[in-house]
Amino acid sequence: MSVLSSTRPSSRPSTRPAAHVSAHPSNRPPASPDASPSASLCGGSSAPAVRTRALHVVPEGRELPAVVGAGLHVPTLRGDTAYANLDHAASTPALETVKAAVDRALETYSSVHRGAGFASRLTSAWYEQARHEVAAFVGAREDDTVVFTRTTTDSWSLLSKALPSRTTVFVFDTEHHSTLLPWGRFRTVRLPVPQTLEDAHALLEEALVDHPSRHRLVVVAAASNVTGEVWPVERFAALAHEHGARIAVDAAQLSAHRTIDLAAWDADYVAFSGHKTYAPYGTGVLAGRSDWLDSGNPYLLGGGATRSVTEDGTTWATGPARHEGGSPNVIGAIALAAACATINRHRDAIEEHETLLLERLRAGLDEVPGVEVLSIFGDDSDRVGVVAFTVDGWDSSLVSQVLSVEHGIGVRDGKFCAHLLVDELLEDPWGERASTAVRASIGLGSTLEGVERLVAAVARLVERGTDATWTLTDSGWTVEGTDPRDVEVERPW
Repeated sequence: MSVLSSTRPSSRPSTRPAAHVSAHPSNRPPASPDASPSASLCGGSSAPAVRTRALHVVPEGRELPAVVGAGLHVPTLRGDTAYANLDHAASTPALETVKAAVDRALETYSSVHRGAGFASRLTSAWYEQARHEVAAFVGAREDDTVVFTRTTTDSWSLLSKALPSRTTVFVFDTEHHSTLLPWGRFRTVRLPVPQTLEDAHALLEEALVDHPSRHRLVVVAAASNVTGEVWPVERFAALAHEHGARIAVDAAQLSAHRTIDLAAWDADYVAFSGHKTYAPYGTGVLAGRSDWLDSGNPYLLGGGATRSVTEDGTTWATGPARHEGGSPNVIGAIALAAACATINRHRDAIEEHETLLLERLRAGLDEVPGVEVLSIFGDDSDRVGVVAFTVDGWDSSLVSQVLSVEHGIGVRDGKFCAHLLVDELLEDPWGERASTAVRASIGLGSTLEGVERLVAAVARLVERGTDATWTLTDSGWTVEGTDPRDVEVERPW
């Protein structure tokens, strides 16, 4: 165990994280305007409170859809403060419209496709209507199949098992592990992290020429979960089809921010998750061409996936039912449909809101000395609201802990289940750069005040250090004294 202490990090990047001890209360920043005056400095005895807060309004005055928990206040070293949610790339809060749809569906909840009673018929109808809503959301063609899964990871695992024998899969090292790993080592052709989009196009074309086979699948992310950079899906779809291959698009980081359109992209498959699309109820989606899905082995063997079972064998269903064995997560499907419908209704306002916040976030971090924002293709790349960055001389996990404990800001640190990409972006032959990064990601639960608070907190960290003593243990960074987040909160059940 080590306790690190200094007034500020050295001018050179260090492999040893720095920490700062505030010697006098006057060195502490003033309390947030939202802080509770009655809260103790360490905040160890009070539970987080939820308070009402007005809806965000974009510059043109259009209201954004509300999220559950928008009024959350959290304990910090300086007292109770409004939570700055800048961790949407990991999981999004639920929309209020999603919660309302779930509450209504629960009143008549029953089995799906397994009962003649009114409740079962109604629940079954809503389940299939949810499938149609999601199909419209992803721009599915009339003959595409939409399968409800658990997550994007689950969707790719399903597709990997449905691929024709000896299918060759092409995937860039830029991908999230859920997109990189499920295809199997011996049938996967991995492409290095490209320097530019032109480089990516050339690498893929060369690989397609060098690896001819009857069945081939190109897998790309529509938006990076590390840098937020958007890939031109239509261009890579055209290249894949030119060489007789299909393309599968990971839209996990795109679904909450931009339009998904299978038909316009001319893509073959797309997958995304409800928990990243304001519907955290355990549902994902795989949508696309029916032939491979109908001929592949059923993903979940059991009831619902069968057409008939006799002593002589089993005949499996085709269509979505083939891969949705067991009782489906109907509440999750309804929640996701409600989220998709709400996002479509507010698409312009959402994009304006996120553009404003992203521009301020990037501009603010750019002004802080020693902060480096990660990028695959360069600063001018089109991107959604995901920004990964490092701070010279500071361990990324310490930065995220400081942001939480001292400022009430939620971010993520690490390699974001994209180790190959992060290692490449942080590669340093002298071993002096960070090995992980901090990721701030915006969405409907984010505010301009939260973004400004993050920028100010990082700037303060660089200029003055931390407000507390931090100790590095085997389990990570811990703050001296009582961690204000260690509060007794009544269980929701």
